[in-house]
Amino acid sequence: MEAAAQEIYTGPKWRRRAGLDDPVPRRGSHHAKHVGVAMGGGQRHPQNLGHAARNLLIFARLFGLKSLQRIAGWTNVLFMAFAPNLHEYYRASYAALCDWDRLQPRTKHIRRNFPERYSVFTTATYNFGPVTVTLPHIDFGNLAWGWCAVTALGNFDPDRGGHLVLWDLKLIIRFPPGSTILLPSAILRHSNLKIGPNETRFSFTQFTPAGIFRWVYNDFRTDKDINAAKSTTEAEREQRKRDRAGRWQEGICMYRKWDGPVQ
Repeated sequence: MEAAAQEIYTGPKWRRRAGLDDPVPRRGSHHAKHVGVAMGGGQRHPQNLGHAARNLLIFARLFGLKSLQRIAGWTNVLFMAFAPNLHEYYRASYAALCDWDRLQPRTKHIRRNFPERYSVFTTATYNFGPVTVTLPHIDFGNLAWGWCAVTALGNFDPDRGGHLVLWDLKLIIRFPPGSTILLPSAILRHSNLKIGPNETRFSFTQFTPAGIFRWVYNDFRTDKDINAAKSTTEAEREQRKRDRAGRWQEGICMYRKWDGPVQ
């Protein structure tokens, strides 16, 4: 991670070449890059996020690292163990999206960050640091009941800093390098504590934007396209409103019930 960060951000014109967004982003002042498939912000359909060719080569090397593949695979196993129904929803939605995409008459098709056996998430964020200290925030673009995987990396003393803070639950969690947590980041406000001088902290996160699920749920259309279609009747629009009102409860039912068998 540290070597990749140096390759991407070094040089007098690094911000323009690397396409870095606001130097003080909402989540913190550290360097970060989102990689993978996204939907939102006016996109007509899900597609891979754009990056400079130089950076794409770096990301390809990172995703090809056995160490990162092991992190992704371990995260995938945790997801299956603690929320098998939710994991299957992520897997099936991504698979349906890829099947649809392969049938489209265009030259650029969706590229997975990892093979399906390693990860069911469409998108990843490299928080390159070198001092990744996030501000209190929620990831409002993610699925409300969905999970985001966060893995801490770097060289810091976890007894003195780098703790994960879940503000709504009033929890401060020791979070040493190599730790992974799955949390509903769209509804739980979270951050992490500062680390000591001369220490480094990076993190690797995986998630799927809510827009991906909405696209698949809409039979590969946007809400705007459906509402504007002449073939959509008023009764169908009202039914869609009722269906969407119940989506939260459907999502909560995907969580595992620890007092009994998996439903």
